[in-house]
Amino acid sequence: MGFLLPGMFTAKQGADARNVTKGYLAVYVGETQKKRFVVPISYLKSPSFQNLLSQAEEEFGFDHPMVGLTIPCTEEAFIDVTRSLNTL
Repeated sequence: MGFLLPGMFTAKQGADARNVTKGYLAVYVGETQKKRFVVPISYLKSPSFQNLLSQAEEEFGFDHPMVGLTIPCTEEAFIDVTRSLNTL
């Protein structure tokens, strides 16, 4: 397990795992077992986050196996990308 950065949290930390706070986006991350993260929507304009979204599009298209957006990378890679976004 990794650590969470400011502005990013897992769904279990929220009051209700089905709700997402305004200004945030729920994503499912992992190659086999998916973990739900809630990230600021400001991440969507980042080239490195857009690269992760391109990977998701290549693998899943618009038919995601989960209810939300699924990103097919390791949890560690996702945390590395989001860590770099928090240092900007």
